[in-house]
Amino acid sequence: MTITIIFALAAALANAIHLMTQHTASAGVSGQHRNWALVVFLLRQPLWLLGWAAAAGGFAFQAIALHRGQLSVVQALLVTELVFALVLRRFWVRQHIAKTAWIAALITCAALAVFLSAAEPHGGHARPDPADWVTASAFFGGAVVVSAVLARWGSPVRRAALYAIAASITWALMAAFIKETTDMLAVSGVVGLLEHWPLYALIATAIVGSVLQQAALQVGPLSVSQPLIVVVDPAVAIVLSVWIFDEHFTVSLSQRILAGVAFCVMAIGVAVLSRAAPTDLDSTMPSRI
Repeated sequence: MTITIIFALAAALANAIHLMTQHTASAGVSGQHRNWALVVFLLRQPLWLLGWAAAAGGFAFQAIALHRGQLSVVQALLVTELVFALVLRRFWVRQHIAKTAWIAALITCAALAVFLSAAEPHGGHARPDPADWVTASAFFGGAVVVSAVLARWGSPVRRAALYAIAASITWALMAAFIKETTDMLAVSGVVGLLEHWPLYALIATAIVGSVLQQAALQVGPLSVSQPLIVVVDPAVAIVLSVWIFDEHFTVSLSQRILAGVAFCVMAIGVAVLSRAAPTDLDSTMPSRI
């Protein structure tokens, strides 16, 4: 469990670094940089390159964590990406952070710790039943399609919320596919991995999730889409962890109630943090690493 927690937190930190560096590098692009000129310009930016290195590291850390631990634990811990981003904004970018944001970050972390302690996730197996894969993928894949279709109409808030929900469900499915892919790699090797479906399902969900997340960020306010993207993912992952990987939680009713309350408090903390944190980076971000 300790190794799982370490690598999951490392993935969250790497994702936060990726977000910060890519945002800053892109902000320095002028109108004259287009097509190949834009590519060349970005390739010369150390921050942009660092961002993609962080993204690759985040994926690797998440894959290791998922291979060694429970899906429900890893995806819940990735919520700390928002907290790491807040710390980077304060101590790297040196932005002013509102007291409300710090309180929300503290509540989020405390609620997350209580949730994991009370829920006591454990067990699971590396070779799920194919029938469970089919039914779970069909159910949540259908939910993604319905949400994405409904997101084509309505107010910006409604559209952003629906696209965010669709993206977050896709990210949870992707995490399940990552876990299955790493388990398959450990058993069958690279050649065997190429002969089985999990790798291709992983690639497909990565593409679909990216498209849906971009749509959520473009059609409506970040304060709506970000909390949903962050919170729905672990909620769906918990269902998938039981449905597909046969993970277990505490049998104590009181602990289950406490875990449920803690998860709700964590969701509220994420929502408040998303609204209270700065929405843009200022010019104090260093241009060289």
